[in-house]
Order: sequence, then structure tokens, then C-alpha cells
Amino acid sequence: MRDIRFVLVGLGNLGRRFCELLVEKDALLRERYGLRLKLVGAADSRGTAYAAASLDPALVAQLKREGRSIADYPGAGRPGESALALVAGADAELLLEASPVNLAQGAEPGLSCIRAALRKGMHVSTPNKGPLVLAFRELHDLAAANGVSLRFDGTVTGGLPAINLGQRELRGAVITRVEAVPNLVTGYIMDLLTDGVPWDAALAQARAEGVLEADASWDLEGWDAAAKLVILTNAVLEYPARLEEVGRAGIASVPVEELRAARQQGRRYRLLATAERDSCGGCRLSVKPMALPSEHPLGHLGRKQMGVVYHTDIFGSITALIEELTPVPSAASMLRDIFDIFA
Repeated sequence: MRDIRFVLVGLGNLGRRFCELLVEKDALLRERYGLRLKLVGAADSRGTAYAAASLDPALVAQLKREGRSIADYPGAGRPGESALALVAGADAELLLEASPVNLAQGAEPGLSCIRAALRKGMHVSTPNKGPLVLAFRELHDLAAANGVSLRFDGTVTGGLPAINLGQRELRGAVITRVEAVPNLVTGYIMDLLTDGVPWDAALAQARAEGVLEADASWDLEGWDAAAKLVILTNAVLEYPARLEEVGRAGIASVPVEELRAARQQGRRYRLLATAERDSCGGCRLSVKPMALPSEHPLGHLGRKQMGVVYHTDIFGSITALIEELTPVPSAASMLRDIFDIFA
């Protein structure tokens, strides 16, 4: 049995559900993999908690369900302490970083926490896109210099192992083109609009389902899909893509009449992210709403589905899809990363 002491930064949808998964899967992790995951520290926007012996993940999840802070954890809470201070002082070998993306604020606190953890010799798993978009190469170089792993499979398509598929299963191939629908909520909203639901009501329904953030522009204007495309291009095509290189259009540019006409013609609108190699060694990157025909591999995606298509020179074209009805698969991506590192 191997004990793995870890710190969890970010206790929103993904962090809280990871704590619930930890309770649910504890016996399986011990019996099948010989791993005992011990949560020793956790942080949210109001403070932290730390216990050398370990925190109870069930109690952490309960506090968050009740709308309270981790700083309220009995006997271990530290009101006002920053996530970075927790990471710097914790005795742990793994950081799970699940704080908000916050690209407009320099991807903080996630970026600083990941840097600090890697410099300490801690492995890192994160579904947080922000740090990878801003500092992909730097963070990988930092991990290599300190002999630790940086895993981020949950950054692109939630629970779908799109990055793992491209990096590992397609080794030996040249991937010439990637097509992805990495953002779930835009397809969900376009389908509602096609059904006749007014724009504001569609947004409200998506928000009530927990798939649209308070700042809807991140999703609706294509920023989320563009950020995911940048990570995918860096990781799989090994091209140093930047967010400003992505040609981007949001879903508000598509008239409702066009959405309905496309459905009548057997096509389905989705926000398609594309990376294609060019003849000069670069990549053309775009995110825009497209009416996908039924014969397209992503042309039948449902309201809560995402997918990726890899076009290769020796493995043909490979498609992978996921139906993500709740945030649980995205939270579980951190568990998959842990297996990659330790099992």
C-alpha cells in the first residue's frame, strides 16, 4: 500500500466532486491499485485547511455543499490563508489544481500554485486551462527540471481522454488535422435556440443545469474552445500555439433562422475548433460555429456531448466522444492523471 499525500486547490464543481469521488472510490483504489490517497490540505477563495494526518474528504465536500469555506474545517481551518501559502508549506507529493481559469487575471492563483509545486518537487494534475494556455512550455520545462510529472488531461474535453489519445495512442503517426467540439454548453444552447427557446431563457436553462458560468462570454464568444484548442495543439501537434493565433467567432453570430434551416437540412450546428498543419511547419487554428452534416464524425453530437477527431497519416481518422451529463467525468480526470503518475 502506497500513501499519496496531496493538496487540493479549488473546491468548486470539480474540487468538491473529486472529494466525493475519493470517498466513493477509496476501497477500489486500495484493493486494485494499492493506493491510499490522503488529502492533507485544501484551499478555496476564503482560506485553507491543513492537517498532517489528513482531512476527511467527506467533510470537505459537505462544507462546500453547505456554501461554507474550507477555512471552517474544525481544528484545521485557516481563514484568509492563500492557496499559494498552503502549497508552499504543505508536506505533500502531489498538487491537484482545480481553481477557476482566470485568464484575465494571469491564470491566478493556479499558475503560481503549479509553479511552486513543481519547484518543490511535487507532481501536478490540473483540469485548469489557464496555466497551460499562458505557460505551457515553461511548466513542462519546470516539471522536467525537477523530475516530476505534469498531467492535464482534463483541460480539453472534460472526462474524455483527448490529450492522452493524441499523445500516447497515436505515437508514430503524423497528425495532420484535429477537429474538436471541446465546449459543451455552446451546442446545448444552440439546440435550445433551434427548438424555439428564446436566447435569455436558453442561457438561464444552461446556467440552471450548471453548464454555463456566471460570465457567459467565456463560453459564448468562443474563448473556452480557443483555450482548449491551444492546449491540444501544444500537447498533440507539438506546435507552440498561442491564444491570439486562434481565429475565433462565437455562437451569437449565427441567426436562429440559420440554426433551424440547418436542422431541417439534416445538419447540426456546433462550435468547431480546428488545428491543421500547413506546408511551412505552422498550424492554422480556428474556432467558429459550423453546420456539420450528418456524415461528419461530430455531426450527431447530443446536447451534452463533446468530441475530437484526429486525422493521421498511418492510423486513418480516429474519433472519440463523451456524454458528460454532470461535472463528475471532468473531476474524475484528475483520478486518471493520478493513475498515470503513480499506478
